[in-house]
Amino acid sequence: MPRTATDIGSLVGAWRLALTSAEAALRAGAHDLGGSEVRRLSARLAEERTATVRLLDALARDRREERTLVPLAASTWEPRRLLGLPSDVAACVFSADGVLVASAATHAEAWQETFDAFLSRSMERVGNSFAPFTIAADYFRYIHGRTRNDAVRAFLASRGVSLPEGSPDDPADADTVDGLARHKSEALLRLLDARGVKAYQGSRLYLELAHDAGVRCAIVSGSTTMPYLLDRAGLADLVDEKVDGTTVRAEGLRRKPAPDMLLAASRRLGVAPDHAAVFETGSDGVLAGRTGGFELVVAVDRGGEANALRADGADLVVSDLGQILAQALAVA
Repeated sequence: MPRTATDIGSLVGAWRLALTSAEAALRAGAHDLGGSEVRRLSARLAEERTATVRLLDALARDRREERTLVPLAASTWEPRRLLGLPSDVAACVFSADGVLVASAATHAEAWQETFDAFLSRSMERVGNSFAPFTIAADYFRYIHGRTRNDAVRAFLASRGVSLPEGSPDDPADADTVDGLARHKSEALLRLLDARGVKAYQGSRLYLELAHDAGVRCAIVSGSTTMPYLLDRAGLADLVDEKVDGTTVRAEGLRRKPAPDMLLAASRRLGVAPDHAAVFETGSDGVLAGRTGGFELVVAVDRGGEANALRADGADLVVSDLGQILAQALAVA
């Protein structure tokens, strides 16, 4: 896995934790230290907060990274106040892709590799030509939101092709539904290994603050690779429960816009949906949150669909979860 510089969001989170821990230690030792020593150390800690923000801001500016959340490193607000949640919300359910990590493009590329290889073999074998798979025309029509096997069937049907089902043990070069599904899975893992997996900066900070505030968090994804993504993105320790493609198959859950996956996450967290918040990216997720009776439905709009997401029932539309934190900081 390639090594990359630590992003500003991670540095902000680490410094906030360090400075908050120092403040807590100072409060805990106040009785033994005495008033004058506490005042002296408090002043030094305030100076360090100011210096930390100044240095992080300069680093973000040099790297041309987002600077909005830098003041969070020095915020003395309790984590709960920064999350922007109703007071009775005790849990959050996050969609993985688009909210926490940017992996949709890599999924689409893995599908393109899979279908390009199959169609090439087919043309050589039977001599017929097939319209190639294109991400713009085919991904959301035939792939997005489906299981791997259903996606294979749907795309091949669009090209007038049918294959035997095969078995889960089929190799990646087998011309079966299971073989193509395996090819896609192996291609995805190879691409992710080569490029790494990064969490959105604002989302990482939001998860960290939710963890610090004792708000239980679950992640929902239709992909069976979701645990791998969370681990590689460094988010696994911030998540209490997971509902992924394996759960969907084992429990017979319907996919979005049905609320089944979100409700399964809520059950695992032990929190009723009317005391939980949902964070989604697409209309199907927003509709699932509304149908499921969740108290707060937040849409993260990364594609210019804010009006449509509001029309579908989103209570709040933001460009990134960091925007919620920034808004809280602005009124601090």
